[in-house]
Amino acid sequence: MQADFLNAHERHMDDAERLFLAGRLANADHLYGLAAECGLKALSEKLVPSGILEPKQDFVHIMEDKKPATAWSRYQTHLVGHALATRLSVPTSNPFSDWSVSQRYAHESCFDLLCVERHRRGATLVANLMQTARKEGLKI
Repeated sequence: MQADFLNAHERHMDDAERLFLAGRLANADHLYGLAAECGLKALSEKLVPSGILEPKQDFVHIMEDKKPATAWSRYQTHLVGHALATRLSVPTSNPFSDWSVSQRYAHESCFDLLCVERHRRGATLVANLMQTARKEGLKI
């Protein structure tokens, strides 16, 4: 199965918003992290000269303690030297530093509105970067 990061970003973001508005914070939170991760990977594919991401280095989660890099930090390395670096940059502070893909196993009572809203803002930031990239001529 071939990865389609753009489609994954769009559907995870859409579902996360629907779940958030329905008060389903645990699943919304999980999907906000995945939406941001997939969005950064879709952008990264357009930023690397080859257009091909490195599976061992780039197929990481937005925040994963067991990996040497996160999708957030890998995206930042892909921006270095790119003409659109300043227009497509992300803050150095990762809003997903407390997010983990393994949280999908956590009880829903573990998710509070403040934390989910921070992840929602992070995912929205990535979605906005994708719109900026399109306006700047990247085919995303």
